[in-house]
Amino acid sequence: MTEKPDFVNHPPHYTAGKAEAIDIIEDAIKSALTAEDGYAHGQALKYLLRLWLKGNPLEDAKKAHWYLQRLIWRLEGGRP
Repeated sequence: MTEKPDFVNHPPHYTAGKAEAIDIIEDAIKSALTAEDGYAHGQALKYLLRLWLKGNPLEDAKKAHWYLQRLIWRLEGGRP
């Protein structure tokens, strides 16, 4: 019998590697300059980490790019 995936607590598209995506993201954004910068960084990572796992890698790559561009804009001194 195969266990049903837990799409709420441990979705397969975030648990495919050696570490769960949330753990990687939380570690990566600890040193962010602001909460907004950390959020944009975390979102970009989220889409990159699951890139090949949700069925539309081009869309996830574009989403990661959008957040990365926003982070770059903020680091260059822009504000929303």
